Amino acid sequence: MIEADLKADLHRYLRDARTALLWKLDGLPERDIRRPLTPTGTNLLGLVKHLTGVELLYLGHVYGRHFEEHVPWFRPDLAPDAFAPNTDMWATAEESREHVVGLYRRAWEHADATVQALGLDAVCHVPWWPAEYGRATLHRILVHMIAETGRHAGHADIVRELIDGAAGMHAGDDPAAVAGQAWWADYRSELERVAQSFGPR
Repeated sequence: MIEADLKADLHRYLRDARTALLWKLDGLPERDIRRPLTPTGTNLLGLVKHLTGVELLYLGHVYGRHFEEHVPWFRPDLAPDAFAPNTDMWATAEESREHVVGLYRRAWEHADATVQALGLDAVCHVPWWPAEYGRATLHRILVHMIAETGRHAGHADIVRELIDGAAGMHAGDDPAAVAGQAWWADYRSELERVAQSFGPR
């Protein structure tokens, strides 16, 4: 496979994961996209806000390609674990859906320009990674970004299903329409029956 094809494949997987994440907000009221639905506070708009910083960090900052907009909670001079706890994992009342989603889309554009400008062997330094991995190529950074974005898109899948039952990778996907509500109810009951057969916690 030639480099251009490999880069295009990696870039496509990243774009698909971004899109899968964003559609999870579609059609929901403001309250639902902000609701913390796990004990650790996972919420849909917070996932978008977090990944905005990830895009700016890995497909911008580490290559010396800085984002022109001021992002108050984004501190590229600090390692990711040096942020104030979880400031990038939820949106304040003053940060609207339009602001956070728009910023994410502009971060995509900035990141995509980096991908287009550099070859897969372009080297950067990621100081918060272990020393043996700190010198990274664009190829490794893209793999990292696909993994990170896909992981959080998976979180969004579960959060959205908990809110209103919507599931699937693309807008319009409806597993219930394919198999039917009754099939899914029976399926879940069978899983529960098997789990309960192992006794109490």
